[in-house]
Amino acid sequence: MHADAIAVFDIGKTNIKLTLVDAQGKELVVRRRANQPRDDGQYPHHDVAAIETWLLDNLAELAHRWRIRAIVPVTHGATAALVDEAGIVLPVADYEFDFELGAEHPPYETLRPPFAQSASPLLGAGLNLGRQLYWQSRQFPQAFARARYLLMYPQYWSWRLSGVAAAELSSLGCHTDLWQPEQHCYSSLPAQCNWMPLMPPLRRAWERLGPVRPELARRTGLPADCAVLCGVHDSNASLLRYLRGDDDGPRIVLSSGTWLIAAALDGRVSSLREEGDMLANVNVLGAPVACMRFMGGREFAHLAGDDVACNQEQLQALIDAQVFALPCFSEYGGPFAGIAGNIIGSLPDQPGSRYALATLYCALMTDYCLSALDVPGDIVVEGSFTANPHFAALLATLASRGVYRSNDASGTTLGGWLLEQWEQPRPAPKLPGLLPVAPFRMQGLGAYREKWLRRIHEAQQVAA
Repeated sequence: MHADAIAVFDIGKTNIKLTLVDAQGKELVVRRRANQPRDDGQYPHHDVAAIETWLLDNLAELAHRWRIRAIVPVTHGATAALVDEAGIVLPVADYEFDFELGAEHPPYETLRPPFAQSASPLLGAGLNLGRQLYWQSRQFPQAFARARYLLMYPQYWSWRLSGVAAAELSSLGCHTDLWQPEQHCYSSLPAQCNWMPLMPPLRRAWERLGPVRPELARRTGLPADCAVLCGVHDSNASLLRYLRGDDDGPRIVLSSGTWLIAAALDGRVSSLREEGDMLANVNVLGAPVACMRFMGGREFAHLAGDDVACNQEQLQALIDAQVFALPCFSEYGGPFAGIAGNIIGSLPDQPGSRYALATLYCALMTDYCLSALDVPGDIVVEGSFTANPHFAALLATLASRGVYRSNDASGTTLGGWLLEQWEQPRPAPKLPGLLPVAPFRMQGLGAYREKWLRRIHEAQQVAA
């Protein structure tokens, strides 16, 4: 008799994972591949056919060893699929494409709802999903007209696996321009663009949409009753353990991966400022969550390259030498979007120096975002930055408050497992613990931060 397992299918912007988790939330096996959008065809797009083949091949192999009783899709935001009964009618767009229309079309900015309605800031490229959809509707009107459903990316995968179309709040509320977080309803944009007929019924992230399609069960060897859950936006998956717990734990969650997102569970949406790339995401319960973010993983990779991990002495050496990395090193999003990144000072030519600079930069940027959110409470670091040996300790020093590191390297995997457990009777399942982080004793770090902020302010004045 095979042991039971839950499959969490996690599509991040950079990497894709399939993780089997047992009844206690312990990872049994992890399969990974890079997420590589394609540049051919009508526009850059996600290779959903290749991803599906990879998923089904791995499920078929793993189904020989475990009884997979549920599949939970978890994906990055700002992505959606237009489908009819047969499949996608237009390629699933990569949000990093420049979705600009000619002058013969009304500008998207004149159609999108105001920030006060959507809590969704005006972003570049296709980070506002509404811009992607508007561009597709104008560039490919005949194909767009064939669509039966507009599916957020997690729900595209739950539809592919179960055949049931659904909408879900955490993906609808992820800077799409399609949702009003505080009013709990669609924004003015879908009705204005006549997209409301494409919207499938709203379902909860943890709902079982149905069993896996019979033909997929036959192909993979999955049980015929293997349930497919509706699915969730990845950063929201990292919030689930804190929504389910009591109020004594951390209330600010740093979900880290390609993006580093500071989510304040008790933040005030009314205090958000659009110009700082502040926004309200929507949690799985439908409540708005005050957030601020920057492309932390992408910027860290740019600065660190393939450098080895640094030691604390190398961090101190950069502070002593007044070597600064000034934002930003990504083309998309963040409070300093549009300002070209710059390194000031002479970086030592030794292994670990680039890693040290990248770590300092991301800690300073995170501290800046937390200060802008202006929400008290302890902080927990989730996701890929938990593997950095110095990031959380630097943040604890800068923020002067409690910082914890999740001992689960992927908050999204734990979140996917929690979704499958969501409607089970209390008490809640035991979760992996949080590790308190001791702050570093760094000489001159406070003055270094103040000089970093002054230099950013000067760069902003020049850019203006």
